[in-house]
Amino acid sequence: MSRKRTDTPTGGRNLRMVLRYSLYPLAGLLLVAAALFFYTRVDQQLAGNPRFHLGADDPQGGENSPFRIRGVNYTPREKILGVFSPDFGRSVYLLPLLERRRSLLAIDWVKEATVSRLWPDRLEITILERTPVAFVQLPVAGGRASSDVALIDAEGVILEQPSRARFNLPVLTGIRREQSREMRRQRVSIAQRLVAEIGGLAAQISEIDVADPENVKVVQALEGQVVTLSLGRRNFLARLRKFLDHYPEIRRHAPGAVLFDLRLDDRVAASAEEKRRG
Repeated sequence: MSRKRTDTPTGGRNLRMVLRYSLYPLAGLLLVAAALFFYTRVDQQLAGNPRFHLGADDPQGGENSPFRIRGVNYTPREKILGVFSPDFGRSVYLLPLLERRRSLLAIDWVKEATVSRLWPDRLEITILERTPVAFVQLPVAGGRASSDVALIDAEGVILEQPSRARFNLPVLTGIRREQSREMRRQRVSIAQRLVAEIGGLAAQISEIDVADPENVKVVQALEGQVVTLSLGRRNFLARLRKFLDHYPEIRRHAPGAVLFDLRLDDRVAASAEEKRRG
């Protein structure tokens, strides 16, 4: 019996496979090229179209302002807007959000900040401000006797006083601008601990000297005389209350004394004058 021979068209099949594997990469390249072209056109449109340009600020901060600023009570508006001065007249698309946020964080009152684009041509800035915990008398450079008065927060950040704000806070001395932030933070922390420990007696204190964290001093008026009390770094309430309870007797024994060392449990050391630290 003879067998029928069937020839397979291998040549045609190979050609189709070659075309198929050639067209797939070509289609992929065309898609990438189309995506790049589309991206380039959109990028050029967002960067160059005046519709997206950041305009000048409304001095009154009204509806016409391109800035929506939230969370601000004490941070000067001009300081915030100064961060964005390079962006006026440019597209908000080109604005470097992270860089502008870092610049906002360099402002003393700003603890946290976020910057968002509001299309087509506005910005939203949200600020979390620092909370002052005390006034601080800062010695003026040059050795003069006068000092600048500023505010300070719990982290040791020195804050410029707002022009129309009122705070009922203790006054600290012994803090300097040139001190590290951590050094200032430690001094503020011990002053806060003192105020919290002595409670209502803090209202009688006019000044807290934290120049030496191992020996905190307080200044207050007693019976018409301003005295300085050395309290050390612990047992603030017990030492202060004991002194106040016995002050009439102490004054009879040392009528001219203005400086009292309360760090010793069995006695009070008194002297007539104190060499104040600048």
